[in-house]
Amino acid sequence: MSISEAEFEHICDGIYDDRETIIKYNPIGTPEEIMLWMLMNCLVAYLSLTEMETPVLTGKPNVNTYRDAIIYILNDRKSGIFDEQPYLDRLVNP
Repeated sequence: MSISEAEFEHICDGIYDDRETIIKYNPIGTPEEIMLWMLMNCLVAYLSLTEMETPVLTGKPNVNTYRDAIIYILNDRKSGIFDEQPYLDRLVNP
């Protein structure tokens, strides 16, 4: 399964729009970590990744860990060429 830029943008926009609620009910780290954690898990579900395809996070994950995991998930799964960085930046820098 692959993801287009429009689909990725739609997922990111939905997470961004629900930012306050997501952070309130998922106190697992900093707001930035929570937002990227949510995106990572949405991508795992949206792309129907198997356990073998899902990144394994060891230790205490941080913003960079989640960012790297998202980039890993998107690698070879984009249906076109697009830069995910602006979308990730928007989620962590509202």
